[in-house]
Amino acid sequence: MFLGTYTPRMDEKGRLILPAKYRDELAEGLVLTRGQERCVYVFSAAEFQNVHQQLRQAPLASRQARDYIRMFLSGASDEMPDKQGRITIPPSLRDYAGLDRDVAVIGAGDRAEIWDAAAWEAYMEQKEAEFSSTDEIAVPGLL
Repeated sequence: MFLGTYTPRMDEKGRLILPAKYRDELAEGLVLTRGQERCVYVFSAAEFQNVHQQLRQAPLASRQARDYIRMFLSGASDEMPDKQGRITIPPSLRDYAGLDRDVAVIGAGDRAEIWDAAAWEAYMEQKEAEFSSTDEIAVPGLL
């Protein structure tokens, strides 16, 4: 499970050192793809297979499903961390998420997300009030 917030720096070649707590989970490979809210989703290779299986259940007749699947999969890139735990974020994904040197890597349970650091701070500020008022309707089983 991916938890926490980390603030590594991306180098000029688009490489990012993965948080140490994530490295074991991602050591066998990972998939980067477009995330919602202009971030980059990071899935372990195994979890990406699960997500792909779920996507395959979507009805082909649904334009919204087709559009989502196209956006999600056309931006996907499978990567393998190097010996230092670095990954290279492809230029197209860096552009999509507006990533520069300062990034935030956050845990989101079954995936990690890579955000531009300023965009993450702005998102957190904007969503704090909603977070405080979230109820069981939005998140079933919420205490």
